[in-house]
Amino acid sequence: MRYHALIIALAAGLLATAADARIIHAEAERSGADALTISWEDAAPVDIYEGDHQGFALKDAHLVARADHAGRRVVTQPGAQRQYFALVDTRDHQRIDIAERLVPLAQGSNFRDVGGYTGAGGKHVRWGLIYRSGGQPLLTPGDLDQVRSLGIGQIVDLRSNEERVLAPTKIVGVPYSAVGYPMADLFRDTSSPAMHNGADIYRQFPTLLAPQLRLIFDHLLHRSTPIVYNCSAGQDRTGFVTAIVLSALGVPRDQIEADYYLSTKYRRPEFEMPRLDPAAHPSDTAVRLFVAQQQRPDWKTPQPLHDDQGPFLRGAYAEIDAKWGSVDQYLAKEIGVRAADLVTLRRVYLQ
Repeated sequence: MRYHALIIALAAGLLATAADARIIHAEAERSGADALTISWEDAAPVDIYEGDHQGFALKDAHLVARADHAGRRVVTQPGAQRQYFALVDTRDHQRIDIAERLVPLAQGSNFRDVGGYTGAGGKHVRWGLIYRSGGQPLLTPGDLDQVRSLGIGQIVDLRSNEERVLAPTKIVGVPYSAVGYPMADLFRDTSSPAMHNGADIYRQFPTLLAPQLRLIFDHLLHRSTPIVYNCSAGQDRTGFVTAIVLSALGVPRDQIEADYYLSTKYRRPEFEMPRLDPAAHPSDTAVRLFVAQQQRPDWKTPQPLHDDQGPFLRGAYAEIDAKWGSVDQYLAKEIGVRAADLVTLRRVYLQ
C-alpha cells in the first residue's frame, strides 16, 4: 500500500510539474515610443524569438532572450514596425505567439488585433488577420503608413449613414463596404438616445448588424487578406461583431468579455469624431448625440461598458438566446455560417 501510495504521489508530482511548466498570460504592451514590454507567467524559463509575421519559423528568427525566467522583458520596438514574438517553454517546448494588441496610432482610437485568444481545441486565434477599430477620420500620414503596412484587404464600416458622412475614414486604396441605416435605428426600441450605451441598445444589434456580419464572414471564409471592421468608438457595434466572430472560432465567453472591456482602456474619443457644430446640422440625430458627448467635461474619458447587471454585451446574447436559441443557431440561420463553415474558419484562423 505504501509503495502504491508513493507511486501515485510521484505521478501526481510529475503531472503537477508538467502542468506548472506552461506559459500563461503572455502579452506584449507598448511601454514607450520605441519599447515593448513582454510579460508572461511560467514555472520554467522561456526562450523569446522575434519575427515579422505570425507563425514564423524559429530557425529564421531573431533570438531575443534564452532561458529567461524573469517573467518580463523590455525590447526595442518602434511603433511603426509591427513585429511578432514566440515564447517557447524550455522544459516542454510549448510555444505561444504574441503581438502588440493595440496598433499604436498617433490619432487613432481602439485599433487593435483580436489575435491570441484561446479558441476551439485549445488553439489560439492567429494574429495579424482580424482587426477591430474605432472611427478613422483623423489619422495622420504616419498612421496611414502604419495601417497600410498591415496589408488590410477589406474594411467593413458598421456606422450609420450620418456617421459615415460626418467622419469618413481616411484609409483609402482598400476595398470598403458598408450597409446603410439611419442613426435613429439604434434607438428604435429604447426609451431615448441616452440609452445608447445600455444593454437595451445591444438587443438591436443581432438584427441590425446581420448584413454587416454576412459581409465579414464572407471575407473570412473566401479571402486570405486581413480585415478590419469599425464603428465610431470601436466598442459597442464593433464589440458585438467581435463577440460573434470570436464565438465562431470557439473562444469562451470570459475571454470575449475581457476583450470587450479593453475598449475602455484603448479608446481615444477625441480622434473618433471631429468637433461638430450643431448649428450646421440642426436636424441630425447623430450630430446631437456626438455634440452632447463632446460638451461633457470628461468627454475624452471612455465610459464603463457595464452596469449593475453586468456587461452591456449580454443584452445582445439575451436577444440571440430568445430569438435563435444560441450563437451557433444565430450564425447558421441569420448569418448563413453553418457547421462546415465553422470547421473552415477554425482551420484558417486558429493555430
